[in-house]
Amino acid sequence: MESASCSAAAVGNGDMRSQRDLSLVPERLQRREQERQLEVERRKQRQQSQKVEEEKSDFFAAAFSRERAAVEKLLEGGESAERLEEAAARLQGLQKLLNDSVLFLAAYELRQGQEALARLQAALAERRRELQPKKRFAFKSRRRDPAPATQVDAAPGAPMAEGILASASSMKGERGFGSVWVCGFSNLESQVLEKIAEELHQRDVLLTELSNCTIRLYGNPNTLRLTRARNCTVLSGPVSTSVFLEDCSDCVLVVACQQLRIHTTKDTRIFLQVTSRAIIEDCSGIQFAPYTWSYPGIDKDFEGSGLDRSKNNWNDVDDFNWLARDVASPNWSILPEEQRMIQWD
Repeated sequence: MESASCSAAAVGNGDMRSQRDLSLVPERLQRREQERQLEVERRKQRQQSQKVEEEKSDFFAAAFSRERAAVEKLLEGGESAERLEEAAARLQGLQKLLNDSVLFLAAYELRQGQEALARLQAALAERRRELQPKKRFAFKSRRRDPAPATQVDAAPGAPMAEGILASASSMKGERGFGSVWVCGFSNLESQVLEKIAEELHQRDVLLTELSNCTIRLYGNPNTLRLTRARNCTVLSGPVSTSVFLEDCSDCVLVVACQQLRIHTTKDTRIFLQVTSRAIIEDCSGIQFAPYTWSYPGIDKDFEGSGLDRSKNNWNDVDDFNWLARDVASPNWSILPEEQRMIQWD
């Protein structure tokens, strides 16, 4: 009994010593241990999140590759309108897959997907052109080279800009500009220019060499390109696929589209609705705000465009010249709300 009592007393004394020793541990060491445990937990969560993103990325890559191959096969044997319509439908599904995946895709994966889509859209447009019946009449050209199949409208009463046909033709097959008919304006200054829905429906729009102009595009274009514009305002209805800006300055663009790419542009405001992420490259002073233009018939144009109005990534922008993920790019910013109140008409 005495031995058992002594053992119990020894155990009790040991517990008391442990508690006393624990109370002597500096508080900062306890905090350090807590921080270590929290960091371990954060690392586990990051690893789990990264694993999920990698799984999503792998699924996207496999699904995108499979659907792209199916579209390419349809286009290779696209000798009938039915096959081309099936290719167009699958291409639209491919665009939706890319749009739904932008939140977890890396910038280079997004760029590769967009470039692949642009090539397929150009190939589809080329196949459609080949299936169209040949025209019986054509304007004669003084040039020895064959006249390009693409046409660009000049402003009413203004001569067609020399070289614009070559410019439009050079864009054929590039970034989605492969449609048979291109309409737009070129080499104009200080004018108000408009095109209505019937002129624009699923056509490619080219605006180039403009200064101090206001351009209103009522309707649903297929693609839109604005290049070498200075101090211009462009208001556009919903664009079914892609919008490109290049070498512009001091402009305002109001547009809804699937994807937007901006190159070598500065001091420009973009009022945007976009289902993918906007991309800028070699730009500075770009400001973004939500799309705000409205006109009679715009709801019908949105339906025809196939754009999802509930998705708008207007403030989710990739800058290909800015690789730091934890620091905001200095090349673009959000337009302050007090500067968005603009009467367009």
